[in-house]
Amino acid sequence: MLDLILNVANDDSRIRVVSMEGSRANPMAPKDQYQDYDITYYVTNIAPFYNNPSWAIKHFGKPLIMQMPEAMRRPSGGGHFNYMMLYPDGNRLDLTVMPGKPMYNNEPSVLLLDKDNSCGDFSAPDATIYHIKPPTTLDYYSCCNNFWWCLNNLAKGIVRDELSYTMAMLHMVVRPELHDMISWSIGVNHGFDRSVGKYGKYFKLYLSNEQYAKYAATYCGSDYNDMWTAVFAMCDLFHTMAIQVGTHFSLAYRQDEENGIKEYLKMMRDEPC
Repeated sequence: MLDLILNVANDDSRIRVVSMEGSRANPMAPKDQYQDYDITYYVTNIAPFYNNPSWAIKHFGKPLIMQMPEAMRRPSGGGHFNYMMLYPDGNRLDLTVMPGKPMYNNEPSVLLLDKDNSCGDFSAPDATIYHIKPPTTLDYYSCCNNFWWCLNNLAKGIVRDELSYTMAMLHMVVRPELHDMISWSIGVNHGFDRSVGKYGKYFKLYLSNEQYAKYAATYCGSDYNDMWTAVFAMCDLFHTMAIQVGTHFSLAYRQDEENGIKEYLKMMRDEPC
């Protein structure tokens, strides 16, 4: 795939620079055969490449499915165009075409081709942008408060039999706070010079087997009894990691917030009106 990407660029005088971003450019990212090819073509004129899927298919082959975000109902704008293509051999190419030349922005990036030697000293891949950031005092207390507070909405969703709302609260509102606390705990235990990946996909690399089993127990199906079990597993895990993180940064954990919402959760579970 990489040879094809470069061959297409070399054969087209309008394509002047090629760079690679994403996990393949990140020296810290685990490597496997499922990694996308995140490629940017920098061109002299964007117009011939803009919303022209026949050009992409002609040069890269017919994909199983293609997405073109700038041609959809929520375009990102910015003067570029992106072809996201998944092929029968399992390769995925996310190809962005844009005018001009690369602007280094601290994201890991590798220069693959520079026909005009216009990019100068292209910086080596730098993954620090993805490293865990230590919490500020406000980060820590806001995370704790929002985690415990939003559980009241989740509990009401359960007793009202509002499954979609409850799942949204669990996974879109409460879980991100848990993920932040887990990330900080990993930083405390292993150092803040690493990444946990998008949505915590690398948690398993850093959590102990026992910790990861407790994390896995925070997921559930649509049965409300199972959901209550997952909620209280989430509470226990958050408690343990929040105290650890707070102790490390000399921040007093507000146990009263936890006690108050747990009392409410147990009431809603055991004695709903």
